[in-house]
Amino acid sequence: MDSTAISNDIYERARLSRDGRFDGRFYVGVRTTGIYCRPICPATPPRSENVTFYPTAAAASEAGYRPCLRCRPECAPGTPAWAGTSTTVQRGLRLIADGALDDGNVEGLADRLGVTSRHLRRLFTQHVGASPLAVAHTQRLHFAKRLIDQTALSMQEISVAAGFGSVRRFNDTFRKTYGRTPRELRRGREPTVTSTSLSVLLPCRQPYGWQELLDFFAGRATPGVEVVADGRYLRSIEVGEERGLIDVRESDGALSLTVHGIGTASLFSIVQRSRGLFDLDAPIDDISKTLSGDSVLRGWLKACPGLRVPGAWDGFELAVRAVLGQQVSVKAATTFAGRIAGRYGERIDVPVDGLSNAPDRLFPEPRKLMRARLENLGIIRSRAQTVRDLARAVVDGSLSFDPAQDMNEQRAALLSIKGIGEWTAEYVAMRALKNPDAFPASDLGLLRAFDSADGGRLRPTELRARAEAWRPWRAYAALLIWGSAKGAGG
Repeated sequence: MDSTAISNDIYERARLSRDGRFDGRFYVGVRTTGIYCRPICPATPPRSENVTFYPTAAAASEAGYRPCLRCRPECAPGTPAWAGTSTTVQRGLRLIADGALDDGNVEGLADRLGVTSRHLRRLFTQHVGASPLAVAHTQRLHFAKRLIDQTALSMQEISVAAGFGSVRRFNDTFRKTYGRTPRELRRGREPTVTSTSLSVLLPCRQPYGWQELLDFFAGRATPGVEVVADGRYLRSIEVGEERGLIDVRESDGALSLTVHGIGTASLFSIVQRSRGLFDLDAPIDDISKTLSGDSVLRGWLKACPGLRVPGAWDGFELAVRAVLGQQVSVKAATTFAGRIAGRYGERIDVPVDGLSNAPDRLFPEPRKLMRARLENLGIIRSRAQTVRDLARAVVDGSLSFDPAQDMNEQRAALLSIKGIGEWTAEYVAMRALKNPDAFPASDLGLLRAFDSADGGRLRPTELRARAEAWRPWRAYAALLIWGSAKGAGG
């Protein structure tokens, strides 16, 4: 039996049992109705001969199916079907999420990725089951549908937020896809004008370790830039010319994201970046299955079944933080980052109801740190120089945190900077680039976690050898170890 047949057999059993572990991992096209559903759809399951399985919602949409109004595919938790396959596709998807196809220019996207548009379409069809344009269209459509259901924004505001360009195009797309206008889908709720804050729900796969993530961020929150309080995470952000805050908390099996001080035009980008920050698309079942093969990791997994790798809002900011964390405690690195933000970060004033200590600083951009006298902040000369060199590399273009950047090329660029070694490069890859297999094997916390009863300690080469069985999820293994009593660090 070929792999497709095996997959289809698994999908068939999953949809008939409404197995929540597969929600978002495939979609069911129903030929008799012309709709596509999540595998957990509460409707009576159609006959097997009338269904076709698709790896993504975009693939089902491109095949001519429309989204089910009952199970609402736009609310499915994300699981990247392309994980571990084509790096070009991964980079392309990051760029699409960042708005690279808002103008419909596939050739421009291909140029940024260093391939022909024909080859890019072929790769997307192979790994995602749909063209780049279909992926972009489906993402925007699903986002707009969630805003219709979850907010009271006007249709004009939603069309702008979802990147449709015009209300007419927005209305035509919904009428063609759902057979109804956006207003009809809203079910009579009254629109409102844009406010200074807006909340949307971010679906996530369960189990989800929200408290573990909060604890991680709390110990590393840059003073003035980030705040963790009362079960919520807040940080300052800058999108284009707008400055504001994001405010995130847990809400009924999802995360509630509130954006303060920034208009709806940037909302899609903010949502996508927030999903990466909180690692909402991790295929946790696959990760757990792989890591539980290690007898030591298995026990820690039971204690932390909702394992996630904290991301980063800004790659440069995270890289600076990683440099500051070299050979010092987490607390010391946090103190230094706060001093840098306080001295060189731009002040903002975005009030948040019920919170007196909301973030009031933006982390400084690279240009401000190129010549910054960081030694005056208590940072040793060599480390201060590394931060300046890092900032200069970003400004002159030799180092980029652009979503299109190849991970290997960025790693090489980081390592070319004096003072940045393997640990820093791997840590940046883990959190800023969301590389699920990044692994700082020289980290003392990771090595210490496997100390023998007689005090013997693994060498980095020995830890790497043991970690081979954890691929392609070594970053998750690192976070799991750091979260244990033995391996606190990171």
